[in-house]
Amino acid sequence: MSAILSPRLGVPLLMLLATVFAGNHIAARLAFDHGASVPAAVAVRSGATALVMVALLLLQRVPMALPRATLARGLGIGVLVAMQSYCLYSAVAIIPVALALLAFNTCPLLLVLLTWAVDGVHPGRRALVAMPLALLGLVLALDIIGTLETMAGRWAEIGAGVAWALGAATTFALTLFLTTKHLKDVDGRMRTLLTMGTTAVIVGLAGGLAGNLALPTDGTGWLGLVLLTVLYGSAITAIFTVVPRLGAATNTTALNFEPIAALVLGWVVLGQEMAARQMLGALLVVAAVVLIGSRRH
Repeated sequence: MSAILSPRLGVPLLMLLATVFAGNHIAARLAFDHGASVPAAVAVRSGATALVMVALLLLQRVPMALPRATLARGLGIGVLVAMQSYCLYSAVAIIPVALALLAFNTCPLLLVLLTWAVDGVHPGRRALVAMPLALLGLVLALDIIGTLETMAGRWAEIGAGVAWALGAATTFALTLFLTTKHLKDVDGRMRTLLTMGTTAVIVGLAGGLAGNLALPTDGTGWLGLVLLTVLYGSAITAIFTVVPRLGAATNTTALNFEPIAALVLGWVVLGQEMAARQMLGALLVVAAVVLIGSRRH
């Protein structure tokens, strides 16, 4: 189990996992289009994933006891993950999945800026080149270039969804920053249990109090809800098997294939199409994120 995977095998496996993550969001949109509410989907997915993590920890005999301070920090970070999950699924519910994931994919850029602002860690030349490249790609992907009237109309169409996705990117960047500072020595499976368990409880309670825990209204919606839960749980569990066995951490940039996979799956499953200019923008965003992720430390 400790053998290192070669990039020839590891990178394709990560691209497959990225596709599974993308499939989770496609399935979520299917559930939303057939009656499921965002809080219900987040609560079900997170709760099921938390249970999988408990089983994994027990089977592998990983200690689950944590110091009180670490537990408190983990629960606090879990609140941020709850916000991120709700924001991202809210974006997926109202705009094309690929666009939501592309906007969310600005998270690594935000993390670099946050680290620079708080810790004074210079992002490096690659990141400084990648940031404007990503912004250009996002503008092209969102198709908001044109006359003021055209731009205003387009923003009225997708603005709310993009705002939700950028909110998810911001909260997740903060999550990653705080996790690195306070939970870096905690087993990844335990971190996932803390964050997913907290997310399930918070979003489930909030949705219940608001009377917004709507379940799917037909078989197609239920299929979407089951698939999003299974796909996400399977992918996050597989991450703990594949990533530790990669020879180079930079190979994890292959996970940024997710928006491209969502673009293809969104077209095949949901009939969501993008123009050639938007696809070029999507490739630029992914290239920029990969450029940041593969920078030398």
